[in-house]
Amino acid sequence: MEDEGSTVYLRPNIVEFMELKAQFEEAVAESKSLSAKPSNETLLLLYSLYKQATEGDAPVEGPSNPFDFVAKAKHNAWSELKGKTGEAAMSEYISLVGKLKG
Repeated sequence: MEDEGSTVYLRPNIVEFMELKAQFEEAVAESKSLSAKPSNETLLLLYSLYKQATEGDAPVEGPSNPFDFVAKAKHNAWSELKGKTGEAAMSEYISLVGKLKG
């Protein structure tokens, strides 16, 4: 049991993760106000990195409607990132938004 006056120390990797998450959230906000609309390919990459960072690997089952080509493209792009850690996806997302901002 801790005393009321005791200090709580966070492990460095937790602090680094919290900093990365804050940078990621800032990049997400910035991605919504880019001066130019990215290409569809870049939008798919942003989407898939975001999903991988926030939810992990894509579900095996894709969209149920075979004629929903946008949903299928999104699912395929996300599936390609299978196994990438959330931290790596966040870092790549931050980097990509930085490049898009110029």
